[in-house]
Amino acid sequence: MVYVMEGDRPLLVTPVSIGTSDHPTPTGHFAVTAKDPTKRSGEYGFWVNGNDIRPGGVGSPPGPGYSYVGYPMANWVEFAPGFGFHEGYVWPIPRSHGCIRIHRNASVKFFKLVHIGTPVTIAEGLPEDDTIGRNVLHPSDYKDPDPPAAEMISPSYFDQPRDSELLSAPPPATPPQT
Repeated sequence: MVYVMEGDRPLLVTPVSIGTSDHPTPTGHFAVTAKDPTKRSGEYGFWVNGNDIRPGGVGSPPGPGYSYVGYPMANWVEFAPGFGFHEGYVWPIPRSHGCIRIHRNASVKFFKLVHIGTPVTIAEGLPEDDTIGRNVLHPSDYKDPDPPAAEMISPSYFDQPRDSELLSAPPPATPPQT
């Protein structure tokens, strides 16, 4: 869980995904060092040659003529070199390469609430887990497929609506004509 607190008052409480045992999330006391709403991974992404888009790591192009486009990590908030909070699927088990994934419905709010220098504590458990975090619902869309690769490599990926508060309100219902 992530708890963004102002004194004893929670400003945001949301579930997250953390790193696996092979790629653990660092624990300890940190501070926010960088923010980037349109960050792309420097290690994991896609190799692109025209309409041919293939997933792959940065160091292994599938052939000549391919260029690398990193996996989108919207609303990046770095707390240690190479580690940060970013938008992504929130699995109920450790699933990331060490970063902390925040659901797209909370990523913008988190990004806006924290600032360079905001203290970050990452631990196996926190006192808030037994109180304010106890009954928080966890997202269930983690098994959804990624968007198409052509969308993932596009700069417009970052223009998609995020957070329910940022979606347009539906138009008011028109009363029936009598």
